[in-house]
Amino acid sequence: MRTTPLHDRFGVEIHDVDLREVTATNGYTEIREAFENHSLLFFRNQSLNDASHLAFGRLFGPVEIREKEPEKHEAVMSLVSNRLDDDTLATQEESRRVMQMKANQLWHTDSTFLPWPALANIIAARVLSSTGGQTEFVSTRAAWADMPEDLRSRIRGRVLKHSYGHSRKRVSETAASEDFIAMWPPTVWNAIWPNPSHGAEALYIASHAYGVEGMPDDEGQALIDELTAFCTQPHYVYSHDYAVGDVLIWDERATMHRGRPWPYKEERSLASICITAGQADGIELVRPAA
Repeated sequence: MRTTPLHDRFGVEIHDVDLREVTATNGYTEIREAFENHSLLFFRNQSLNDASHLAFGRLFGPVEIREKEPEKHEAVMSLVSNRLDDDTLATQEESRRVMQMKANQLWHTDSTFLPWPALANIIAARVLSSTGGQTEFVSTRAAWADMPEDLRSRIRGRVLKHSYGHSRKRVSETAASEDFIAMWPPTVWNAIWPNPSHGAEALYIASHAYGVEGMPDDEGQALIDELTAFCTQPHYVYSHDYAVGDVLIWDERATMHRGRPWPYKEERSLASICITAGQADGIELVRPAA
């Protein structure tokens, strides 16, 4: 497939592909290889509806279901949006929906607070505001490769503690008070997630991370903040300005991302699904030893 780099360290645009026509035997193998090698993929001028979006996602693995017993529920499309219903937008800075959007503007990795980590997010731009609303990405694989050894040695072999409520409290108590936030108890994951297909290591970190096992929580949080600051230096950042029809796929094992603000009186709606990581994706490499 014809590709164009998005950043000199990670990410490619893949040209001339209609994602509605990709199947396990037609195009997926090449897309998956690009995903493993480049961590961020961009396809423009796509026309995915909910059904085709979900069908494409299932090529990567099970679509994430954020329920206590996911096997009892159907996978559905998630809409990252300030739209509340057909007639109403959440426009106020202090509204509960906007608070959640603001929490997404912290550097994070999706689903580290769940008992099963995510492999990928597949997001499609449907409705856009006149300004703002970009998504920014960094490669935690590239940053880990560049990181000074004295900093690497402080986190290598460590286990990070994650909590959904932690990242929401950084925005407001209102954002952390939603019932769906309290549904998930803290989780623990290894700080490094090697890619099983080629062995390259990436720092597995998120705004949900609040501590390091074996350290006092304040020291652990200080180390997490230092690592995040290193990974998100400007020269590591790729910022994506959406056009309607854009589709982005990113490797949750090797990137962090954040949304950017927009005028909340205007709608911004992105259709999004996460894919749950499985054995072939290296889940046992990030699960701490018992």
